[in-house]
Formats: sequence, C-alpha cells, structure tokens
Amino acid sequence: MTRAPRRRHPFAGVAVLLVGLVATGTAFAAVNAGTSAQASGAVASQTQVEAGRQLYVEGCASCHGIAGEGTEEYPSLIGTGAAAVDFQMQTGKMPATSPGVQVIGKPRNYSDDEIAAIAAYVASLGAGPAIPTAAELDFAGADLSEGGTLFRTNCMQCHNFAGKGGALSDGAFAPSLMDVDSKIIWEAMLTGPQNMPIFSNETLPPESKQAILKWIDHLQNDKDPGGLALGSMGPVSEGVFVWIVGLGLVLAVTVWIGAKVR
Repeated sequence: MTRAPRRRHPFAGVAVLLVGLVATGTAFAAVNAGTSAQASGAVASQTQVEAGRQLYVEGCASCHGIAGEGTEEYPSLIGTGAAAVDFQMQTGKMPATSPGVQVIGKPRNYSDDEIAAIAAYVASLGAGPAIPTAAELDFAGADLSEGGTLFRTNCMQCHNFAGKGGALSDGAFAPSLMDVDSKIIWEAMLTGPQNMPIFSNETLPPESKQAILKWIDHLQNDKDPGGLALGSMGPVSEGVFVWIVGLGLVLAVTVWIGAKVR
C-alpha cells in the first residue's frame, strides 16, 4: 500500500519568507544601531576638530600658517601633538604677544573647551604627543626616592635642586616649579618647550615621569624648619650669606668702635 504524498500548506512559503525577512531586519537593525553610535562619536570628534580649526584660523594662523605649516619666523605645528598645544595655551605662552629670547606666560586667552578644540585640530594635522590621562598623572604609587634621583639627574641643572628655577644663558631662564600643575609639568617633559630638552616616553618612561611628579609635589609642600630658605640653594648659598652678611656686620662694628675710640 503506498502513501499518498504529503501536501504542503499553501501559506508555508509565505511563512518562511516572513521569518527570513524578520530575521534579516533584526540583524540589520542591530548592526545599524552600532554603526550609528560609532558615526555619532566620529561626528562629535569631527565637530570638535572643526571648531578648533575655526579658532586656529582666527588666533594662530597669522604666525603658524593657515594649515599649521609654519612661516619664516614661526615653526610648523604639524606633528607637534595636542600636549604641546595644551601646555603652551594653558600657561598663556600662546598666543605670544611678541617674539623674544623666551616667551613669558600670562593669563590665558582661551577656555578649557577652546584649548581642547584647538589641540584636537593640531593633532589632526599629524601624529604627536597626546595630553596625559588622569591615570598617567596619578603618582600615588610612585617611588619618591627614585623621583628625587631622577630630578637631580635631569632637572636640577636648570630648575635648581629645590625646583625654584634659575638663570640660563642668553637671557633665558628656567621657571620655578613651585606652583605648577602636574599636567603642565608632564607636558613640558613630553614636548620640551623652548630651552627644555624633550623627555619622550622612550627616553623617560611614564613611571619615571610619575616619580618626578611625586618628588616635585614633595618640594612644593616642603617647609623650611630652619627659618629663611635663602633660595634653597644649599650650603654654598648659606655660606656665602654668612660670609657677606656676617663678616660685613663684624667689619661695620669694628669700624664704628674704631671711630668712637678716636
């Protein structure tokens, strides 16, 4: 006895087609949602870059060129990175009022958001050092003793072993570090502004920079239990002070006594 062939339901094909369309639509929606989120982030980033470009054209292009290529008197910004822009503008060194041996810091002209936008635009021109993150600036676990050794080896010659700054050649000077924020110090080490050498992460690893930051923080909060700091220059300056002031007083008293005896 043979079985009669099973007949397919007339709506079976339609049902299969509907299931396929629903599955395809669901997958497409999931992928499209992720793509849309990525696109919105890219747009936000591009928006910041565009805002930075507008600010750059208005305030920086006259010296550094319309596309950051530099001019005969001023350097190119291509490849300098966001960290250099943030350092120069947060300290008020840029825009500079006038060229000179050393650009002096002043109250800044731009807000944090404007500086971040200009930094993003300059970073888009070419790869360069980035602004340090909060994790990089966290020196709580750094070695204070190592930081002191690294500071005396790499920084003391210009900034004084107490971080109070000092004179350099040709009218330049190394500024005091007593009131400088850790982010600014990190960016200075990373980018080497003006007379300062560049301490890249290859030359001075992040953990070494953290140790230096911890040492500078120690110097910033250190007290002078003996009284006058005398510039914190050490026994040499203290000895000179004693000889000049102390012996000067002795000679003055001797001359005064001699004049009275006569």
